[in-house]
Amino acid sequence: MNAQFEYNQSVKIKKKWNLSEQFQHWSLCIMPMLLVFVFCYIPMGGIIIAFKDYRYDQGIFGSRWVGLNNIKFFFESSEFFRITWNTISMNILFIFVGILCAVVVAILLFELKHRITTMAFQTIMITPHFLSWVIVSYMVYAFLNPEYGILNRTLQLAGIGKIDWYSKPELWPGILLISFIWKNVGMDSILYYATLMGIDSSLFEAAYLDGANEWQKARYITFPCLIPIITLLTILKIGSIFRADFGLFYQIPRDVGALYQTTDVIDTYIFRNLRTLGNIGMSSAVGLLQSLVGFVLVMITNHLSKKIDPDGGLF
Repeated sequence: MNAQFEYNQSVKIKKKWNLSEQFQHWSLCIMPMLLVFVFCYIPMGGIIIAFKDYRYDQGIFGSRWVGLNNIKFFFESSEFFRITWNTISMNILFIFVGILCAVVVAILLFELKHRITTMAFQTIMITPHFLSWVIVSYMVYAFLNPEYGILNRTLQLAGIGKIDWYSKPELWPGILLISFIWKNVGMDSILYYATLMGIDSSLFEAAYLDGANEWQKARYITFPCLIPIITLLTILKIGSIFRADFGLFYQIPRDVGALYQTTDVIDTYIFRNLRTLGNIGMSSAVGLLQSLVGFVLVMITNHLSKKIDPDGGLF
């Protein structure tokens, strides 16, 4: 009887402890869930603006219903194919080159054995991520200024003439790519570095005993362990392939008209139309379209990745 009583008491104590633990976990989630609800779900009611000819004096519900005319206006625009191509092509370039650079940086950091050196490199490489694109744009302008830029000064000292960077649109995909990689590669590499830190060290020891060189260890141990996180992040990034980083494409080229051929994307085009025409309905319609395309692409990419590897999908 005493044993049964003690057992029942221990079960009650465990249940109370589990409830207390769950309450603590849920209490930690309350604020993030509230923020997501307030800033992500409540504003979804504004989707109705995408189907209206919005006027300030009539309000959201009083404005005239126009159906899909706002999206039709975007598709019929003479700039549609150019800005769509710029958006998709640049995002594809950012995704693949960004992942490649981040993986390489993570592996190089992983090969460093001195802890202080690793922390120093991580801190230096993460810092650009916390700079706004406005600050980065002034740094880029310091290099590319047609008269006093560091690059033009260097070219002059080397006996080469100046380059008017802000009148040569063909150079700007590369400039934007370098700016994007410099700002984001450090933070992206941390995710891959954390994955590498979780690899069982006995695998590397066994490979060393079998006579494997560094390339073979990377090929048969490091890369296979990184594939799941690479797949996950690629799926998430593909979801934003129809949505450009406004700060990058607006601030870095400084909204110079001569560069629109290669730097104008959907987000900057919509911003200029909103600024000049005040067409909020069209802006909302394109934002809704970007979200729908991103959702469809995530579902398709996730389905294809699960076809290749049943454990490789996002969900």
